[in-house]
Amino acid sequence: MIRLILRSGAPGFAYARSAHSFVGSAPELPAVRVRSTFLDFFREKHGHLLVPSSPVRPRGDPSLLFVNAGMNQFKPIFLGRADPRSVMASYYRVVNSQKCVRAGGKHNDLEDVGRDVYHHTFFEMLGNWSFGDYFKEEACSMAWTLLTEHYGIPADRLYVSYFAGDAESGLLADKETRDIWLDIGVSPGRLLPFGLKENFWEMGDMGPCGPCTEIHYDHVGGRDASKLVNANSPDVVEIWNLVFMQYNREVDRSLRLLPQFSVDTGLGLERLVSVLQGKRSNYDTDLFTPLLRAVHQRSKVGPYSGRTGADDHGMVDTAYRVVADHIRTLSVCIADGVYPGMSGAELVLRRILRRAVRFCVEVLKAPQGTLANLVPAVVDILGDVYPELYREADRIVDIINENEAQFLSSLQQGTRLIHRTLNKMEDKHGVFPASVAWSLHRDLGFPLDLVDLMLEEQGVHVDQQELDKLKANNQKVCSDQQRGPESLLMMDVVSLAELQRLGVPHTDDSLKYQYTLERDQYVFPAYHATVLALYDGQTLVSEVVEGQRCGVILDQTCFYHEQGGQSHDQGYFTRDGLQDVLYSVEAVVQAGGYVVHQVFVADTLKTGDQVQLCLDQVHRLSCMVKHTATHILNFALREVLGPSVQQRGSHVSADRLRFDFSIKGSLSVSQLQQVENCVNNIISFNQSVHSQELPLQTAMTIKGLRTIDEVYPDPVRVVSVGVPVSELLDNQTDRLTSVELCCGTHLLQTRFIQDLVIISERQMAKGISRIVAVTGLDATRAREAGQVLSQDVESLSARLSGPPPTSIVSAQHLAKEVGVLSDAVDTTPIPQWQRRELQSQLKTLQRSSNTSIRKLETREAAVTAQAVLEKNGRKRLLVDSVETDSLSVLMKTVNQLSSISPHSYVMLLAHHGHSGKVLCACQVPKNSPSLPASDWAVAVCHHLGGSAGGSALVARGTGSSSDITGALRWAGEFARQKIQR
Repeated sequence: MIRLILRSGAPGFAYARSAHSFVGSAPELPAVRVRSTFLDFFREKHGHLLVPSSPVRPRGDPSLLFVNAGMNQFKPIFLGRADPRSVMASYYRVVNSQKCVRAGGKHNDLEDVGRDVYHHTFFEMLGNWSFGDYFKEEACSMAWTLLTEHYGIPADRLYVSYFAGDAESGLLADKETRDIWLDIGVSPGRLLPFGLKENFWEMGDMGPCGPCTEIHYDHVGGRDASKLVNANSPDVVEIWNLVFMQYNREVDRSLRLLPQFSVDTGLGLERLVSVLQGKRSNYDTDLFTPLLRAVHQRSKVGPYSGRTGADDHGMVDTAYRVVADHIRTLSVCIADGVYPGMSGAELVLRRILRRAVRFCVEVLKAPQGTLANLVPAVVDILGDVYPELYREADRIVDIINENEAQFLSSLQQGTRLIHRTLNKMEDKHGVFPASVAWSLHRDLGFPLDLVDLMLEEQGVHVDQQELDKLKANNQKVCSDQQRGPESLLMMDVVSLAELQRLGVPHTDDSLKYQYTLERDQYVFPAYHATVLALYDGQTLVSEVVEGQRCGVILDQTCFYHEQGGQSHDQGYFTRDGLQDVLYSVEAVVQAGGYVVHQVFVADTLKTGDQVQLCLDQVHRLSCMVKHTATHILNFALREVLGPSVQQRGSHVSADRLRFDFSIKGSLSVSQLQQVENCVNNIISFNQSVHSQELPLQTAMTIKGLRTIDEVYPDPVRVVSVGVPVSELLDNQTDRLTSVELCCGTHLLQTRFIQDLVIISERQMAKGISRIVAVTGLDATRAREAGQVLSQDVESLSARLSGPPPTSIVSAQHLAKEVGVLSDAVDTTPIPQWQRRELQSQLKTLQRSSNTSIRKLETREAAVTAQAVLEKNGRKRLLVDSVETDSLSVLMKTVNQLSSISPHSYVMLLAHHGHSGKVLCACQVPKNSPSLPASDWAVAVCHHLGGSAGGSALVARGTGSSSDITGALRWAGEFARQKIQR
């Protein structure tokens, strides 16, 4: 199998340029030339189309956190699902350099980066592809020519592996590829067979797969190194993998020949550059050396020396590699709209940033802000080929600086959590709870190696077995979430090809746009259709019976399939001659030009049957309302916040809309009001919504057009609010309006939205905000609920501004009312601007009520303390009981007694009337090692059948025993024994 990263050398080995490098005294080929030579070779000499790298955030693929291979963006072609109207459907031979990230998920190199000289979280994958065009012979010939003639790699440094076959799978050896290499001139001694693990590539558990052939390079040369191929030797490394996709892996693990063979090749740029520049370490190439110099300029340690393992004293060179790798990953991801956050890819990026900060600050002794100062160096190295780095450079710097400051604060919080946990541990040098270590990692974003280091400094170690369980459970949850719901509708590539072979025409789904507005009512005509194909989840069938779920392909449909962020339509079919039986449509998706309806079959259904399509019109209209409102919201955000606002995602369903966009911080109350007002003004003006299908190139010339990172069909649908598309094309107007490329279904007039209310706006990650909004009757209800809550807050405020409460109970009752009202304001759908205002008012009321409680508790504690002193005097050991239901009052009483008599050991117990428990509070003199307060409270409360906690100075807890007199005697005796030692 392809391994994109050089294998490790021996621990402690300091890598240098190979003495036997074929480069010799020739000038090194710069990385920028290595990349351009590859792309130009395939584009100019072999007619490949140069396709730009896709962003590192996968397009519509929930199975991946990041794009981790060059083939990811071409999966729709391999799976036969590319929209036939899109430019992707026209690809036959393609070349590109793809930005890839391997961190998190199945392919995760994060914890290995820095320990050796070849692992990376970000790398570039050079690749060439054939989709039903050339196959094995041409692919091998082109690869060999490029390596030996254009890059000048001596043929005697290269070894080639091919698939040896697998008897258990019934797969024969790939003798065709072997013979091709022999014809090219590869000697038999350098042509090596390997099995499934090394030379058979699979996309996943199911789907396209096939044998592969790998080209390996010997760093040493002048010898027979065939036994070192695929032996994890640092001297003989794979540089290029050519995959021949000719099978499809079925659900039952069997293999079927694909109707169209394809080629997928991958060559890691960082590895190729190291070979061509005669380096044994990727970090010694010109992709990294400028970064390492920039790190050194800002650090307080010596320059990078390339050491690993035990020779890397103080882990200085490890830190250099971590920082150089991670700043590349951070820059590329943020430029592509993936920001550090709390889940999925964003959480992984957060951990990468924090790992880099930790090595910067703790190992390299670099000042805060160093990481962001490295961004210009990344832009200089990669910006020419990935221009988004230039465009987003300022944003990258800002986001890194903000997250670094936040982590340094979290570092202090994590240190306190570790110390608090250690204080609770009976064995101070034992096993640290894995749950706490995992919380540091998951919740505070600590890299696990940082957790280990911090614990090692405290003389403890984490329960590794339990931690591994937590990691495995988390990985399973993440995998399940990424995998998404299983669906029969995802037709396999073989079945899609069979549809084409049978001449089944692509589905005409233009009927989804065929609706009119008559007498203030939207009219959705009824349509009939013919069943052209049925899919049972594994293969095409001619008939399905009652009780089955299946995929139904019709000649035409008015059902909208899930696309462009809009939910699919709902409804049902009826069969001609069987009008009373409903075939429920549960989901609608598109695959390779076919609209597939997932249907629950209520009675037998056959190909050729005539069906009537019954759309859920209420659901469809609700989606149309939300989708048009989303376009207007997008426009309003730019109007209010400026042109820097970029859409980062959206989803439209029948009940609400969600919109993600780039912005530095949360919107203010005033900005939220302005955005809402802008949207509702457009709604009230009842502007017409226009749509027109145009050639993609023509549409892209429209001034003010909003697009997102998607593969658009050609021709493409343009949706404009208030201005006909023809006027925008002819530049007949200077009026700014909402105009977007969009395949969704929309209203014809904006007044049918009625009203829009933003009910939520929050930062999903630094620099990314998410708005949730409702429309129509839901918006009206939200405004009404906001008014009711506003009146409740005003009423409570008036009561709290009156005469202060005279008892703790009444003060606590008011505080509870504030809490209940705060919960209601936090969770009830109301205008977000109003929520922010009410939350601010309630915080003020909460502070006021808490102050009243504290004053009353202090007053009661003073009275109680005076009574205890009158009863006991100023003893060195004061153990007594008092009457109070409040642990806070009990603690304040202890504090006051200790203030009056600072050399006394004080413990008070009290019966809690409602629960029947015993309350316990204690305080000891400062510098009292013989009896820490926490040990005293823990012992007494354990004796009472309860628990306690605290510090060496003060502690508190509860117990369940009713024998408070006996507990007082026991507490006193325990303390005396400790004090007298």
